[in-house]
Amino acid sequence: MYDPTVARLTYRALLGRRRALILGALPLLLVVIAVAVRGLTGADDQTAVNVLGGFALATMVPIIGVIAGTGAIGPEIDDGSVVYLLSKPVKRPTIIFTKLIVAIGVTMAFSAVPTLIAGLILNGNGQQIAVAYTVAALVASIAYAALFLLLGTVSRHAVVFGLVYALVWEALFGSLVAGARTLSVQQWSLAVAHKVAGGDLVTSDVGLTTATVLLVAVTVLATWYAGQRLRSLTLAGEE
Repeated sequence: MYDPTVARLTYRALLGRRRALILGALPLLLVVIAVAVRGLTGADDQTAVNVLGGFALATMVPIIGVIAGTGAIGPEIDDGSVVYLLSKPVKRPTIIFTKLIVAIGVTMAFSAVPTLIAGLILNGNGQQIAVAYTVAALVASIAYAALFLLLGTVSRHAVVFGLVYALVWEALFGSLVAGARTLSVQQWSLAVAHKVAGGDLVTSDVGLTTATVLLVAVTVLATWYAGQRLRSLTLAGEE
């Protein structure tokens, strides 16, 4: 189910100079913000929650997921080079699964690691806040990568739609409309973070069981449907 050649090509596409700079910009900004906030306010648990929840999990993680998820396959479909990949003796589910693993790995590396660093800077992992948000970033990375990989197979404007989802649905509607929070990867990952941290500082509008079921369901269904889309592209090319 995992093809090293497809993985290598995908890593090369995602971590090229231009895309790597884009991927690294938000994590660097998060660390800079953490250093500045710690210098101005000192170690404070609530401030750590505000920064990690308001910027890292609500903005940085989904945007990195958009870049990694759509970038894992979208450009190949747009420029037609996916035809050469599909002509190789590699099963279509293997291609999707491999690209998903790469997208998840890149999203985790560029989101969870800086989240942990920022959390340690902000309050030294007091109340397990740094670890809780790092786990949330890891969990969210899986769902976001699957969602945005799927989006890359169904639309030539995947980045735009992905950013609309990340910044409008997750960040705006998710904070203003109670019903929208239930259908939010951010809230699902926060439910996991709440379990890790305990207490009342890290909260979620979704229960842990519901969040876990939805995270697994979205990841599996998005991956499956992306495979179906890739299969249909193959048939269209052959016809």
